[in-house]
Amino acid sequence: MGVMEPKEFWEDAKWGREHYAELQERYKDQWVAIVDKRVVSYGKNLKKVEEEAKKLTKKEHIYTTFVESGAAIY
Repeated sequence: MGVMEPKEFWEDAKWGREHYAELQERYKDQWVAIVDKRVVSYGKNLKKVEEEAKKLTKKEHIYTTFVESGAAIY
């Protein structure tokens, strides 16, 4: 069995989904790391975003998501 993320991880994931429109306004085409229902790190490089978030929060399980600009053309 894999490692289970703590409850807070899933709460941050839910917060990210609920506030996605706001995230799009500020963090278009970037990765964001969310801890305790706030963005703690963001940027174009996922690994750097995760490393910075872990350094700032001292947490192991950090929810990250890529915020698309919303202007995708198919």
